[in-house]
Amino acid sequence: MVKKVGRKLYKMIEVIFEQEKNRTIATDNGIIIGECDFTIQGDAWNIIHTVVNSKYQGQGIARRLVESVIENARKEKVKVIADCSYAKKALDESKQ
Repeated sequence: MVKKVGRKLYKMIEVIFEQEKNRTIATDNGIIIGECDFTIQGDAWNIIHTVVNSKYQGQGIARRLVESVIENARKEKVKVIADCSYAKKALDESKQ
């Protein structure tokens, strides 16, 4: 999806939470360009891996992926922990 603002065109990256697959994905025109995976450990979701295609890095997509898992965990009243170093940092920042 492309959004026109003034004379510039911006790609619209869609973030989709897939609880049945224990992940959140980011897509660009239906192509997966990023993923954040989690496992279920007792009463918590453990984020184990976050990755974004190198062509899309630096656009805040990884943060959006992690935030999607956190937001959905809150809806489900589940605690979030992280083995993934990026997600661990994002979790620490969200608690401040």
